[in-house]
Amino acid sequence: MSTTELVIEPVTGKSGRARFVDTGRAFAASTAHSVPQLRREQLELLDPARNPYFGHARVQLFLATRGGEPVGRIAAHIDELALAMPAAQGFGPGTGLWGYFDAADAATAAALLAQAEAWLRAQGMTRALGPLSLSIWEEPGLLVRGHDHAPTVMMGHHPEHYRQWIEAAGYRKAKALLTYELDVAQQFPPLIERIIRSGERNPQIRVREAGREDYAGDVRIILDILNDAWSTNWGFVPFTEREIAYAAKKLKPLIHPQLVRIAELDGRAVAFMITLPDMNEVLAAMNGRLWPLGWVRLLRWLRRPRSRTMRVPLMGVRKEHQNSRLASQLAFMMIEYIRRDAVSTFGAVRGEIGWILDDNQGMIAIADAINSHVNREYWILEKPM
Repeated sequence: MSTTELVIEPVTGKSGRARFVDTGRAFAASTAHSVPQLRREQLELLDPARNPYFGHARVQLFLATRGGEPVGRIAAHIDELALAMPAAQGFGPGTGLWGYFDAADAATAAALLAQAEAWLRAQGMTRALGPLSLSIWEEPGLLVRGHDHAPTVMMGHHPEHYRQWIEAAGYRKAKALLTYELDVAQQFPPLIERIIRSGERNPQIRVREAGREDYAGDVRIILDILNDAWSTNWGFVPFTEREIAYAAKKLKPLIHPQLVRIAELDGRAVAFMITLPDMNEVLAAMNGRLWPLGWVRLLRWLRRPRSRTMRVPLMGVRKEHQNSRLASQLAFMMIEYIRRDAVSTFGAVRGEIGWILDDNQGMIAIADAINSHVNREYWILEKPM
């Protein structure tokens, strides 16, 4: 390690944010199996004028340098909506957050975490929780299992030694997030097929494609179900109106009606499932660059994506039907219909479900029933201050 003095400074302005993003990209490029993301998208997420997260959050970015060269980074942030949630659900009063953590060595890691904690304490926080980059809905958690393969779209990837450095600073696991892998080319077990056929015979149930005729309307239906279904989950923070509009716009290029389903009971939407083709497959081939010809490749893929892997980032059932046989039946029906189209239309052979909270017994039971297995695990860690 260099003996040059370590300097940690707050990031300000557009050029500072660009240097912060480029530092993270350099770390990702040196990490095995990491997938370079689009720089333009990474800059947008940190732009207070464009990302609606900043409408209810205070954010301070920090960059660590030695001899003028970047050797690490971290974001410290306070989400006012998270502060208003019950403490039993993971956030709550006094909980400050950090994310976008990268460090070249243990000393830099310790100094960056101490800097983020000092900023949070100065803002009146008494507990630090991370990594969250930036919100629970973006890239939550530190990868602790599954370093031997690339992440799917909208999932983080970190070196194995980050866990040791963060724990050395006094952090302990607060919650684990799991992803489950399955072979979608294989049909589900006979019991699951019988449950699906039973649902198909029920005239009260209708499972339809979403986003084909009224994209904006279906987005609102899905997020309304999500805000209800997840409202008592650990780490839940409700979507604001601006965030709903932002999410609808950002996800539209990746949304294909065959891969998104809404389940209705007696004409009322009660469940949903979103599946995304794994854009990381094409980004890896582009090395995360749009120029000079990457944009042509990306546009072609977005119009007619062929993807070996499909990711299910979100699904939910309204609370009134959770922990019931109906909830499982609707889930199996949506998974099966999407599985068929993912294989026949998009060329998928592999699926990934998650993340799933490690205490979400209902979703874990569904994942087990369709012969999937845990392939990646992320931790969100906490420390009293």
